[in-house]
Formats: sequence, structure tokens, C-alpha cells
Amino acid sequence: MGQSTRRTQDEEQLLPMVDSNEIPDPTDDGSSTSPSETIPIFNISNHNLLNTELELLKKGLSFVPTIRPNFMDLQTELLRFFRLVRLKAFFQLHPSLIIHSSTPFLPPSTFLPSANMVPSEIVTFEKLVQNDLQALERKKLFIPYNISRQEKDAISTLKNNPILVIKSADKGGGIVLQNIDSYKSLSINSGNITLSPEDDPHGVTKPFTEVIRANIGDAQAMGQKPITFLRQVTALCLYPELLNDNKFPEDAKQKARRILEACGGHSIGAYMDGKVIELIRTDVAKYIERRDGGIPSNPDDIYLSTGASDSIVTMLKLLVAGQGKSKTGVLIPIPQYPLYSAALAELDAVQVNYYLDEENCWALNIAELRKALNEARKHCDPKVLCIINPGNPTGQVQSRKCIEDVIRFAAEENLFLMADEVYQDNVYAQGCAFHSFKKVVFEMGPKYSNSLELASFHSISKGFMGECGFRGGYMEVINMDPGVKQQLTRLASMCLCTPSIGQALLDVIMNPPQPGDPSYEQFAAERKTVLSNLAEKASLTEEILNKAPGIRCNPVQGAMYSFPRIEIPEKAVKLAEAQGQAPDMFFCMKLLEHTGICVVPGSGFGQRDGTYHFR
Repeated sequence: MGQSTRRTQDEEQLLPMVDSNEIPDPTDDGSSTSPSETIPIFNISNHNLLNTELELLKKGLSFVPTIRPNFMDLQTELLRFFRLVRLKAFFQLHPSLIIHSSTPFLPPSTFLPSANMVPSEIVTFEKLVQNDLQALERKKLFIPYNISRQEKDAISTLKNNPILVIKSADKGGGIVLQNIDSYKSLSINSGNITLSPEDDPHGVTKPFTEVIRANIGDAQAMGQKPITFLRQVTALCLYPELLNDNKFPEDAKQKARRILEACGGHSIGAYMDGKVIELIRTDVAKYIERRDGGIPSNPDDIYLSTGASDSIVTMLKLLVAGQGKSKTGVLIPIPQYPLYSAALAELDAVQVNYYLDEENCWALNIAELRKALNEARKHCDPKVLCIINPGNPTGQVQSRKCIEDVIRFAAEENLFLMADEVYQDNVYAQGCAFHSFKKVVFEMGPKYSNSLELASFHSISKGFMGECGFRGGYMEVINMDPGVKQQLTRLASMCLCTPSIGQALLDVIMNPPQPGDPSYEQFAAERKTVLSNLAEKASLTEEILNKAPGIRCNPVQGAMYSFPRIEIPEKAVKLAEAQGQAPDMFFCMKLLEHTGICVVPGSGFGQRDGTYHFR
């Protein structure tokens, strides 16, 4: 009978529909292609094909006839079959709109709109293409009768749908959706259809086995091991019964007892009241003093927060005001961490872009700052200057001279300075060092240390810690007007308290094991290992990217990211635009599809016109 001997229960149910007396051997005419042994195929006479189709439809199965046997036509029919199957339920809920082209030789198309659309309209060929694109943008479904090359690529989606092939004796035939779980994929080659049970049941087989998530600074998600001492103290705080376990070092127990004694009811689950907050703020202030070489830090200037992001948004809420030309303008670096642009949009503030100097390793240029400020003053009231150092997404570490220049500029222009310093532990390049803005302000003398308003931000999410999920951080504010500071305190208190376990972790990071403590050697060794590995990856990333054609990467001096520039051919740019994508997004999606490497397009961070990047 020319059919596979492998049959499922569903196939057996189909057999009564086929008149076995009319099924010839496909080898009789010498023209039929012998099917693969893995394909369930039924050969039937052409006149019985219609009866078969009707019977299948009665059973609720989707059927699309394949009228012509050549490769391209078969692919077209398969694509139409895929669309029919995918939209079967949608047809029942939405009326269809038939769009006829004014070009005589162009077939019409079916558009599935909302119920209040008109039943038909006549459009030009150009308008037909526009309707297609607009429908996709609105996540609606457009079914062209004429199949384009791009649409033919959708045939790969059929690999999700196990199928049954029915061929007629004179090479006509049809395709029926069947529940044949053992057949997972479909390939078309010179008109032959092959089913393979080994391929990925969830879609097209890819040339990789896992996705490499290089799109986010979540170190532990990418395999970085947590610091043992931090997790020991966390465990002891969460389950105090472990304080009796001799497996935990004594210094970890002392840290946990100190924190728990300050908590209400001696429980880390209680609201963080004044006593525990005061303990952690005092430890943060002492850390800042050690970091900055003895420059005093007042615990009253410390605000605990849910990571650095929370305090950054809180500060922006405090500073933004006005309407029209009096609306607050906030200068942010481009490229920037998208938190800033998103927060400013939500607060209806004016985003004032200043561009980092890519040709000078993403350095901050005062001339560019001044140009951006002067231009912004024509339409808003710039009051805030944001700095990210070390840089995200650019990976630069600003020099001491650059920081001094920024401080002078902010003081001269009466700008409130926000210093995002969450990557202060992540400095890798030789000759680079982290200088906190607060330290430099005070070392520049009373002219600045007594007047410049500054907020600095830090977090437990980055550095050597990588404790993103615990959401702990702080903000230090200096030289803020007492009345304004009081409003800041009220604003920060609206959430009742920050996550207690995150702040407990923050306290341990601010007050880590010291030489002579039982855990010191292990803590220091683990910290060194993490930072050394990050430094090695930074160097390797720069080296490998600069060997790739069409990619240029600046030295990764710090933070956790590189921001290489990519050259995208004009043809690819036009193709991306035709698909409604930014060119670098198009690049990133192709990179993901072909290699499994997930990165973020530079357009999400901002970049100069005509340049393309990814992080």
C-alpha cells in the first residue's frame, strides 16, 4: 500500500475514510517519491480526496490540500496550513476583513480586526504592505494570500505541530493536524517531507544547547558563588536555632547576635525600628570613613534603601518640580542605566542628555556637559547632574581629575550632584582607581565640602557580593538644606522599612571580618577570587570582541559590562527598519537566534545617532 507500518491510534481511525481498493502502489507509475519510513502517509485517489477532507473536518481536524507537488508550492501550502491551524480559534471570535488590492494580479488578503471594523475595502499594493505591518504592530493577525519570502520563513514554526500527510495517486494531497506525539519536527527538501522524533519538541532546532544570559548584571545567576561568611550570618539571623550549631564560626554568630539583639522581638522578621536602623547606619558611616581615608561620615546622613535603585528614584522624586520652562531638568550620561530615563519619564521631568566620549574610553567631557546644560536651559530648569562611576553600561572608571572637574562644574552651575557608585569594588584596569565623589569633594577644601549638595549611592547587588535578590543598599546625603532633608526623611519613610535581611547583609558587608577573626582568611580569599575572576573576564571580553570583524570594544576598566560598537551594513539596517526594529536590536536578536548569546541593544541605553552598540 506504500504506507508506513508504524501507525498510531489516530491513524487507525483515519483508515476507514480511505477506500483501500482505490489505493495504488506509489511505485507503479514510477514517478512518486518513496516516503521516509518514519512518515505516516496514506495514498488515496484524487476524487476521494474531497471526501477525506470532509470527513476530517467533521472530526474537527484542520485540513489543507496540497494541489501542486513542487517544492515552493508545497512550502506555500504548508505555510497556509500553519496559519489556518494557528488561527482556527481566532476565526471563531473575530470577523474577518477581506482587503482587495487594486492591482489586478495581486490576490486579496484576509485581515482579522476587532469586531467593529468594516467588512471590506480596496487598497493599493503599497497600502496592503502598510496594513500588514500595522497589524503586526498592534499584535493583530494579517493573512496574505500572496506569500512573501519572509513569510515563508514562518514554515519553521510548523515544527511544533505533529502532522499526518495524505497524498493522492496523481500527486495532489493534503496535510492533516494529528496528535502524533512521537513526530516532533518537519523539514522540506526537494519536495519530500521528513518527520524526525529526535528534534526539539518546542520549536526549531538551534545550534546551541543553552542560552548564555549576558544581558544582566546578575552574577550569581551566572554561576558566581556567594561569599560564605555573608550567607552564614544570613542563615543565623533567619534561623537563630543555628546559633547553637558548632559548624558556624564564632565571629559569624557574634555578627548575627548583634543584629538580632537590635531587632524588635530579637527577630529579623520584625519591622526595622530605630534601634536596628541606627546600628546599621553607624556601621555604614564607619565603612565610609575607612574607605575615604578618615573623612567623617554622620549616621544621620545615611538612608537605608531597597538596593540603590530605590534611593535614586526617591531622590529624583524629591528634586523634580515645576511646569513648562520651570520644569526640572536632570542631566544624565548617554549611554545610561535605563533606570534614570524611566524614572524621569514617570516623574514627568526633563531628561537632559550629555554624551560620554567613546573615543576617549567613555570619559566624561566637561565641554560636552556645558553644551548640554546651556541647550537645556532654553526649555527647562536643569537642577540635577547624575554621574555613574564606574560606568554602566560603558565600564569606564573616571579619573581623579575628571571627578574634580565635575565637582567644580556642579558647584559653578549650582547643580545637585547624584553619584551612582554601586560598582566601586569593581575596578580592574591598571592605572585606574575608584575615588568617591564625597572624598574628592572634601579633599578639594571647604569651598566645596561646605556647600556642594551631594547624594552618593551604594548597593549589595554588585561588587564582590552579587546579592541582587536581597535588595539592600544605602544613600549618603551631604550639605542638604535641613528643611529639604526633613522632607526626604518623610519620603523615604513611606515604605515603613526596607527589607530587613537585605540590610542585615549590608551591615555585614560594611563591617566584615578583620585580620585575626576566625572567618577572615576564607572571607578575604573568596573576595579576592571573585574580583580576580571578574577582572580576567573583563580583559578576555575586550580581547575577544576586538578580534571580531565589525566590532570595536573599549577597555573594560571596571563595573561588570562592556559596551562594544558594532558596524551594521546598510542592507541590514534597512531590513531591520522594514521589520520595525532598531538595527542593534535586529543584530541582538540574530545573535540570540544563531548563537544563544543574549545581550542588550545599545539603543536601550542611548547612543549617538548613526552608531550601534550592545551591552
